Amino acid sequence: MLKQSRVAVCLWFNDQAEEAAQFYTSLLANSEIQNIYRKKASSTALMVNFTLNGVPFQALNGGPQFPPSEAASIVVSTSDQAETDRLWQALIAEGGQASQCAWLKDRFGVSWQIVPEALGQLMSDPDAEGAARVMEAMLRMQKIQISELEAAYQNKL
Repeated sequence: MLKQSRVAVCLWFNDQAEEAAQFYTSLLANSEIQNIYRKKASSTALMVNFTLNGVPFQALNGGPQFPPSEAASIVVSTSDQAETDRLWQALIAEGGQASQCAWLKDRFGVSWQIVPEALGQLMSDPDAEGAARVMEAMLRMQKIQISELEAAYQNKL
C-alpha cells in the first residue's frame, strides 16, 4: 500500500472523479493516480487519490449538492509561453471556459490559474512603475501572454 500524505486537497465531483483525475494527471509531469476506491470492483470510483507534480489530491464522487466554485482553484506556475499555452488549451477544451487574469474553468467546473513565472518576476521587480504597467497589462488578459507583459514592463505598449 502506498504511503499517503497527511494533507491533501479534496475535489468534489458528481460522478466524474476518475475521469477528472486521469485527465489532470495527463497534463503535468510527476503526476500519477495512486489509488482508486470503489464500493464494488465494477462500480464507479468513490474516491481517487492522485498527485499533480507531487502535490496530493483526492477526487470524490460525492454527488451534485456541492459544485466546484471559484473560491478554490488549482494554481500552476509555468516556465514559458509554450507550457502556458499547452495547459490553457487543454483545460479549456471540451467545454472549459476562459476567464480573466490567468483564470479558467475546466470541463468539470474546477477553477485553475495558469500563471507564467515571468508574471511574478515582473510584478515584484524593484522598478515600481514597470511592475505597475505589468499589472495593468495582466488585468486586460485572459491567458497570460509573456511577450505582452515584457512589452508593458519596458513601456513599449
